[in-house]
Amino acid sequence: MNYTINEFNKDFPNDDVCLDTLFKLRYGESIICPHCGVVRAKFYRVKNRKCYECKDCGHQLHPLGGTIFHKSDTPLTKWFFAIYLFSNARNGVAAKELERHLGVTYKCAWRIAKQIRLLMDQDIKLSGIVEVDETYIGGKVSNRSKSRKDLDDTKQVLMGMVERDGNAKVYHVKSSGSLSLIPKIRENIKPESEIYSDEYRAYLVLPKLGYLHRSVKHRAQEYVRGNVHTNTIEGFWSQFKRSVNGTYHAVSPKYLQLYVNEFAFRYNHRLTPVYQTLLAKASKQV
Repeated sequence: MNYTINEFNKDFPNDDVCLDTLFKLRYGESIICPHCGVVRAKFYRVKNRKCYECKDCGHQLHPLGGTIFHKSDTPLTKWFFAIYLFSNARNGVAAKELERHLGVTYKCAWRIAKQIRLLMDQDIKLSGIVEVDETYIGGKVSNRSKSRKDLDDTKQVLMGMVERDGNAKVYHVKSSGSLSLIPKIRENIKPESEIYSDEYRAYLVLPKLGYLHRSVKHRAQEYVRGNVHTNTIEGFWSQFKRSVNGTYHAVSPKYLQLYVNEFAFRYNHRLTPVYQTLLAKASKQV
């Protein structure tokens, strides 16, 4: 179910409501005071400050401490709206777009976007049938008619893993060699899973590592053999590249991992409410 702008404006009309929301998300409804130990302690908002004080001992809790909002002078309503924009965008949100929506400087908008992307890193393991593939982004020349070893050195290598009807993990890796790809597979895919790929030789070692490996021969114009194909991961790459070209135009290699984390996060939450998930993560320490 979509979370509309009308619902957002109703839920978060001002900074006080935003701060109360973060306090409840971080500490819960029933709080044990860390200083006096009172169960179900009553905490009251300190006037003109972004903190809450225990009624019994005066101990203060700071819900913004250590979060993406820490030491930021930008109003919480603008932070919350930026998170809303990221939640509803299919193809990402550029810093220039945030600048226009929020009425802040480009430097501020870029920092907000970076902090929101930091929330999108996911510690998950893949299992079942998993498609793996690499792709290349950036650089000066086309990939067409070039082998992996002949590609332009300025191109960045992305390695992706996608479960059938499940989650995705994507990494910016140093190269397309087995020393870069295989450790990522062992780190992120559970043993005894089925891995489908193309005929790239780097994946031939997978059966020795406890995986069931099948492949299709793209060079022989074979793209599907029964249930074996890499159409899911290739569809992910297609959407990612269209989004980068249409929204960002170019991405610095230094921050490329943040952008692929964003698209993997959005893919993994395609059937769930993204805004509430991001807001809950934003309330925690980073």
